[in-house]
Amino acid sequence: MSVTSAGRLIRSRWLSGFAAALFALVIIGLGGWWFTLSLGVIVHLALLEFFRLAQHKGIRPATKTTLAACQLLLIITQLAPGSALAAAVLPLAGSVICGWLLLQPVTGTIADIAASIFGLFYLGFLPSHWVRLRDLTDPSVAPHWPSHSGLAITLLAFLLIWAADCGSYLWGSRYGRTRLSDVSPGKTVEGALAGLVATVGTGAVGGWMLGWPFGPLLGALLGVLVGLFALVGDLTESMMKRDAGVKDSGALIPGHGGILDRVDSYLFTPAVVFYLVTLVLPLLG
Repeated sequence: MSVTSAGRLIRSRWLSGFAAALFALVIIGLGGWWFTLSLGVIVHLALLEFFRLAQHKGIRPATKTTLAACQLLLIITQLAPGSALAAAVLPLAGSVICGWLLLQPVTGTIADIAASIFGLFYLGFLPSHWVRLRDLTDPSVAPHWPSHSGLAITLLAFLLIWAADCGSYLWGSRYGRTRLSDVSPGKTVEGALAGLVATVGTGAVGGWMLGWPFGPLLGALLGVLVGLFALVGDLTESMMKRDAGVKDSGALIPGHGGILDRVDSYLFTPAVVFYLVTLVLPLLG
């Protein structure tokens, strides 16, 4: 790649990254159905990319059924977060997907079922925790921001992921020498450590600003967890692309590839944040 082409790619990457960050800030600020419906569009596009990766391997997932189930899961989570109805969607939808594959003219295989159920979990159940985070109203989640606890913790979660991504990219691209994993040759140990340091620092400040007990310490712990699970999300998507034999999951975002390439770090992390603030934080209250 020429220097000019590389420069254009970097500019495209930063511009599209800035646009995505601005869009995220707007929908987080709006909350409610604006947030959930925007998330639903992202999930839909990412799930289409995931199924295209599966189809590269000759897998025939239950695409339409899983797409519908993921949207239903997000909608019910917004309507009734934490309810028995929301909890029922995952097992019931999984059963419907299996039944649908069994009724096809060519009976589904283990791989077809596994890809469909994983798609439901990966791009339905996990992202639904963003809705649950944004809809939190318990003032103990953010004692210094009691009227905006859901907004505050969702912003912190996004900032932690941004810190991990920016820290690992900026440091790793300049000083990275040691390959982290064969599934993603561009990832380095140095970059991963820099991302972790960035999330720990951001988390410590965030815990203090939210007014948590042992704020900086608990915030730093959250930073460690988010840094690690953001990396797991990144490497998981890289593993799937490598297995499918493609470089990017799509070509929708200039400089980044597809939607799935852009949101991979955001899939495992919301559940980690949600359960830390709803299960661990009350114990320290």
